[in-house]
Amino acid sequence: MRLHSSTAGKLNWLLLPGGPGLGSESLRELADVLDVPGSVWLVDLPGDGSNPPRDGRDPFADWPQVLVEAAQAVTDVVFVGHSTGGMYLLATPQLHGLIRGLVLLDTAADCSWHAQFAAMTQQHPLPAFDQAAAAYQLEPSATNLMRLAVASAEWNFPPQSLNAGRALLARLPYNGDAVAWSEAHFDHTYKAAWWPVDIPLLRLWGECDRIVSQQSWDADEYATSNVMTRVIPGAGHFPWIDHPVAVTNAFHEYVEALLHCGKTAVSSGKLDSEGDNG
Repeated sequence: MRLHSSTAGKLNWLLLPGGPGLGSESLRELADVLDVPGSVWLVDLPGDGSNPPRDGRDPFADWPQVLVEAAQAVTDVVFVGHSTGGMYLLATPQLHGLIRGLVLLDTAADCSWHAQFAAMTQQHPLPAFDQAAAAYQLEPSATNLMRLAVASAEWNFPPQSLNAGRALLARLPYNGDAVAWSEAHFDHTYKAAWWPVDIPLLRLWGECDRIVSQQSWDADEYATSNVMTRVIPGAGHFPWIDHPVAVTNAFHEYVEALLHCGKTAVSSGKLDSEGDNG
């Protein structure tokens, strides 16, 4: 856990990256635009991103349940999970009773997103990605993993954000062991193990996200009254890069629900790029 910023307020916002294999540095721009009360933390699981294994232990032995330690490290926790990070949170029912709020960004309720992603890559092939994937198979180094991620930028970002997206992906720390662990033990079997109904929950995603399909949320079990849904039009898999104002405003709404959850009803809706209700 690394403290990014702190303002007045007792909430602790724990930002967990997707990937896996991406460091929490992938959420730096999100942390920069969050205008929320309290402290904003960047969180990396053991052995992921720039958080190396320690004490000779298997860093993946407690994945993802080790997230409980982060939730217990501070008070008034709001966990924010992006993509696979959100899935790790929903695979950890031990978090129930430890967190005050939950934010899910471009994530899914089960592993069906993976097959849909694979189909998308066949429909929209990127020759540079295929070349980078072949190079990574021959030499699974952090450098080749970075090149593979950069080659996927067109799937992650809309045209207007493509250059910024490539620059973001090129500067991140990468960890191939985390990728391999998730591929072998999580990505193809995941299903949400819990769904909180007693805390405010924000589910936000980019309308043009081609990485993680949102179809898994159609089940009635996820349409509970504590959920605020916000779609960011024209945005991809990193909506705060594409439309930061809209994302900031969505978090403003969520904070109101979070601080007054007994008085303020959460709602569903759609935000345009300026953050107005649409």
